[in-house]
Amino acid sequence: MSTSIRIAALLAGLAFPLPAAALCALCTCTVSTTNVAFGAYDPTAPTADDVTGNISISCTGLLALSGTIDVTLSPGVSGTALARQLRKGSSQLNYNLYTDIARTIVWGDGTGGTSKVTSTVPLGLLSFTNSVPVYGRIPARQWVAAGAYTDSVVITITY
Repeated sequence: MSTSIRIAALLAGLAFPLPAAALCALCTCTVSTTNVAFGAYDPTAPTADDVTGNISISCTGLLALSGTIDVTLSPGVSGTALARQLRKGSSQLNYNLYTDIARTIVWGDGTGGTSKVTSTVPLGLLSFTNSVPVYGRIPARQWVAAGAYTDSVVITITY
């Protein structure tokens, strides 16, 4: 049995607090993602299905000040980041997104047992780009019907 899996990472909820704490003067920022695409899932495989995606944050402007960027992820359709689910109709496939390559720290909003990613931005003129990896995992041996399972996760960037 083969199941096609793809997570559509939706870009939304960008928050740009300004005045004194501004990280970038007169900046325009864009965020792009590489989807966490699991491909064909084999429920008979004895090991978890691990993949890696990426979030890239690029800002251009007058001056990029030294500071930090917080990156948080919504829980998706399951409603809880600690138990994310890919869904196809009423069928569900458990998975999660992590901040670390060992896949032990669940990526959420920093509350309820989840963690957010804080990335350091160096002082620079005209622009900066930060890239943050996203580690995904589907636990082994989940018996589900074949088909395309999806979830939508909102990325929030705060600086």
